[in-house]
Amino acid sequence: MILDQYKSDNLLFNSNFYDPTSQPGLSSYRGDLVVIDGGLDDKGHPNPPEEVLRGAVILAGEKVEMLIGSLDRIDQMSDLFGRFGKDIAPGAPLMLFVVNASERARFDFEGSTVAIIPLVQGVCWNEAIDELALEKSDFKGQAPADKVYTLYQEMKSYSAKGAVKSLDELLAATTNEVREAWGAV
Repeated sequence: MILDQYKSDNLLFNSNFYDPTSQPGLSSYRGDLVVIDGGLDDKGHPNPPEEVLRGAVILAGEKVEMLIGSLDRIDQMSDLFGRFGKDIAPGAPLMLFVVNASERARFDFEGSTVAIIPLVQGVCWNEAIDELALEKSDFKGQAPADKVYTLYQEMKSYSAKGAVKSLDELLAATTNEVREAWGAV
């Protein structure tokens, strides 16, 4: 399965969980996904990643069936799809929350519609649930991996808002917004 490969390649970072769903052949992952690794330091230890898809929510089998996450900048989409595009199933629902996106838009990636949603701060999981108008009761009694599958079932019929735009149009319409830092000073 593709998530097993990501795990062995150290692409799963700050993992919340990675578990099989009750659906045969499908697993769920929540955490960050390394887009560009940080290389190794002079002692051979891995440096922190240079780019990540934050708060990634992934449902996958042999291919990625659903992908949700947050990028700091629109231009990181090229890196994301350059690294993982070959692994995405045709027609897979994709939702990206992008800090410097100026407006909602739709982007076509090889037959999959990518919902682009501006978001400076927030948790992708919570934002996706709100976007899909799901309630706590929709997940009642489910294991975390099956909650991702429930989200996927809703994503399959989701109609993203916003005009269809090319990557060039998305890049031309960015803001100066940056992710707000949290934690101790």
